[in-house]
Amino acid sequence: MQLNDTFLPSAVLPSVLKPVAQKAWQRLCDALSQADNIAEMTKQSKPSSSWEALSDTRREALAKVLSVSTFALDTLARFPHWLIELDVAGELDTAPSKDDQALWLQELLEGADDEEAMQRVIRRFRRARMLGIVWRDLNRPAGYSMWDTAQSVSWLAEVSTEAALEWLERFYASRWGLPALRNDGSSQRLVVLGMGKLGAGELNLSSDIDLIFAFPEKGETEGGRKPLEHQEYFTKLGQRLIAALDAITADGFAFRVDMRLRPLGDGGPLVGSFSMLSSYYQDQGREWERYAMLKARPIAGDLDAGDELLASLKPFVYRRYLDFGAIESLRELKAMINREVKRKGMQSNIKLGPGGIREVEFVVQAFQLIRGGRDTELQVSSLKTALNRLPELGLLPQRVVDELLPDYAFLRDVEHVIQALEDRQTQMLPTDDIDRERVAFAMGHDDWPGLVAQLDEVRQRVRQHFDAVIADPEEDAEEENNEASLSLGEWRLIWRGELAQEEALTHLAEAGFTEPEKALKRLHSLYHSRQVQSMQRIGFERLDALMPLLLDAVADNETPDTALSRVQPLIESVLRRTAYLALLRENPHALEHLMRLCSASPWIAEQLARYPILLDELLTPETLYTPADKARLADELRQTLNRLPEDDDEAQLEALRVFKHAQMLHVAASDVAGTRHLMKVSDYLTYIAEVILDAVLAMAWKHVTRKHGVPVGLNAQEPAFLIIGYGKLGGIELGYSSDLDLVFLHDSDGKGTTDGPRPVDSPVFFTRLGQRIIHLLTAVTPAGSLYEVDMRLRPSGNAGLLVTSLAAFADYQRQNAWTWEHQALVRARVVAGSAKLAQDFDAIRGDILCRERERESLRDDVVNMRHKMRDHLGSKGVGARGQATTDTIADEQGEQFDLKHDAGGMVDIEFLCQYAVLALAHQTPSLITYSDNIRILETLAESGHISQDEADQLREAYLAYRSRAHRAALTGEKTLAKAVEFEAHRKFVITLWQRFLGS
Repeated sequence: MQLNDTFLPSAVLPSVLKPVAQKAWQRLCDALSQADNIAEMTKQSKPSSSWEALSDTRREALAKVLSVSTFALDTLARFPHWLIELDVAGELDTAPSKDDQALWLQELLEGADDEEAMQRVIRRFRRARMLGIVWRDLNRPAGYSMWDTAQSVSWLAEVSTEAALEWLERFYASRWGLPALRNDGSSQRLVVLGMGKLGAGELNLSSDIDLIFAFPEKGETEGGRKPLEHQEYFTKLGQRLIAALDAITADGFAFRVDMRLRPLGDGGPLVGSFSMLSSYYQDQGREWERYAMLKARPIAGDLDAGDELLASLKPFVYRRYLDFGAIESLRELKAMINREVKRKGMQSNIKLGPGGIREVEFVVQAFQLIRGGRDTELQVSSLKTALNRLPELGLLPQRVVDELLPDYAFLRDVEHVIQALEDRQTQMLPTDDIDRERVAFAMGHDDWPGLVAQLDEVRQRVRQHFDAVIADPEEDAEEENNEASLSLGEWRLIWRGELAQEEALTHLAEAGFTEPEKALKRLHSLYHSRQVQSMQRIGFERLDALMPLLLDAVADNETPDTALSRVQPLIESVLRRTAYLALLRENPHALEHLMRLCSASPWIAEQLARYPILLDELLTPETLYTPADKARLADELRQTLNRLPEDDDEAQLEALRVFKHAQMLHVAASDVAGTRHLMKVSDYLTYIAEVILDAVLAMAWKHVTRKHGVPVGLNAQEPAFLIIGYGKLGGIELGYSSDLDLVFLHDSDGKGTTDGPRPVDSPVFFTRLGQRIIHLLTAVTPAGSLYEVDMRLRPSGNAGLLVTSLAAFADYQRQNAWTWEHQALVRARVVAGSAKLAQDFDAIRGDILCRERERESLRDDVVNMRHKMRDHLGSKGVGARGQATTDTIADEQGEQFDLKHDAGGMVDIEFLCQYAVLALAHQTPSLITYSDNIRILETLAESGHISQDEADQLREAYLAYRSRAHRAALTGEKTLAKAVEFEAHRKFVITLWQRFLGS
């Protein structure tokens, strides 16, 4: 033969590997000679002649492959013709598609008439594809990376599993029959879930494949010699499938199969029905099984049914709340692995050792488990995909991901080279000198020390990032503690009551508590409470780990007594939801924000205690103190609702409530931090209500139209409906606990019916729409309700229809409305609904408000209504009475002043504005442009009805009252002040009141 010792270009090899390549080449020459002899006897073309035609580039690549991979050498020595076949097919440069591979294997299996033949076909197919994968991995064609190798191996495993399963189903159909149809009439097959790196589509070069077998529904097979229970049928099929892939024959194995991730592991049934699996994970699923299910993906059998199964298991894998309890388990698992590493001397393990592959996986899994329930973008099996999404969600800096991804790829590349040596599942760095040089050469290094130096750098970076995510918060807190602070150990002794009382009191006093006895009593009562003493072990451990950190944060607060008294109810409220205890323990900075907010506002403390899910918001201070504008609010809510099934009303309701409470917390946090002006606070609170009303209207419209269709002539896609905001909502002055004054209007003549499956008359349709809106707003879920709703301002009040047509509304306002209803209309505006109908409403409102009124009658109506309100709602001092004047204020020195209802207060200013609009809008139409009092005052000044100084003084008085009332809502106080405190403002308001209204 013409092939000689110079065939392989030795210049591409380091000197230490030239003898290795030469020896390998000699073995190949012997194999080619034998192949040539066989070909000559059968009068076929000699393989060696094809090898002679290989280009110099191919020969260089061959030299590298032979010097590194014993597996490739063994394969080519046994099947020398494969190299040329792979070259001709382009497989040495590009991975064949998954579909092409499936077609090739299916054609090859058509000639297999028994299991032995089937196994031989699959093993040889796998070996040929693996030869191409190893070749590409070692020679790296343009644009090729570790991820391509991982995908190629995954595709090969999936194709092999599916082909073997299909062959077995056909082969045993005559003996065992086929499964009965599902209840919905569809056929059912075995569901094969790929776990671990197979599920992620990121298998390593010589990996086991972790599988779980399942089937949809119980029953009996049909068409066989005798019916088999589905459990028995799928168990038999699964056993044969494992053998088809895992059994070692003369051709080796296809894939080593590991079934230990199934429920109960080796002691559990090989196959489980969907109902059995759901029940198991719900009742007995352990934390490590959640990690395993993160990467689960259907890879063979009934893929759609597999997706259905995984969808049903999502609540087990992904908690709806931020699950910081998962990080404890990750930390425990890491500690266990570290112990194993030390005991077995596995520092050379690039997967399990320090800074290894597993630690990158831990970083990603931690975020997936903790946040995947809320950030559904993380519900993916691929590590690469999940890692790339972390910066977008603000969970990891981009620079960290930019380091972790290439470092992970480097570690996986090293792993692949180690495994390419002999097609063996190992992550241990080689100890043999020649093997070390082979690995170094494959990784592009001149020698082993060069590779080790890069490996050390990579592992150090990975370990740093891992420690930052899986770090123990107590260690961080101890490092930050100054010498004047108590140590966490001392706080733990105080919490547990293990110090003498005098010593504990001394420590508390030194920590800044002004009433250490009360503080110690609080802690003692909590520790010995029935709630705490009856906690399960894991819950108590979380509480016990949190309390020293919490007390340390309390002591750092300016008013530790107040902080402790306000945060304790929150701790008590989450004793049965211990994931929140874990959240606070794992995020010391969240504790700092918690103390800051709770000490500033009992309202915030109460909100957090009632809705602990809001603790999630403390994790992102950049948004905590920066409320979103209306456009961003709408976008965030849209994205939140889009993640949920459209027909899951319960989940959407819960999401709406969590959204509302979270956004209000942002506003309150910015408020107590002093970063938002009062009017901006009300603006933001109003934006929240408007965005929610938009969403609620859309949800209610979909719900009612699904049942009944839409009234004939209306567009099904756009609600022909208006929600009108009155009062504080209409005036853009919402507070933290404001209810919503609403009126519902539609544009229908009341004739005709809807066009849906259950038609109703048009008036009934709109009434049900209004009822649905109220239900969505007021229904109580675990996250509370959205808003209290007041519908008494609708035409005829509680005696009137819940929903009114625009025409009927206009008629009522023109002919039957009382003056106080026109006053209310001053502060009315469209807050949700059809843009076209909104224009019609604005026209009606303008027409009503701009009517010329008899001034004296109007004044009497306004004054009488004001007196009734004062008598009913005001305080009982002189200032509450309608006859209060600037002279009587001096008599109130010791009295309380109701900021809202007493004479000279907020309502007087509101009535002055409303009176001015009703009295003057016919000559100054610009007065109806705005519904809020501040801009009405500005318009009155611009139009000359009051002076600029008078407008400014009224504005200052109104804002001063609102600011104090607003602060009272946050601090839990009443809207009362000492009468003398606002004397100047009140005198001015009463002076103007007497001038305009004469009473």
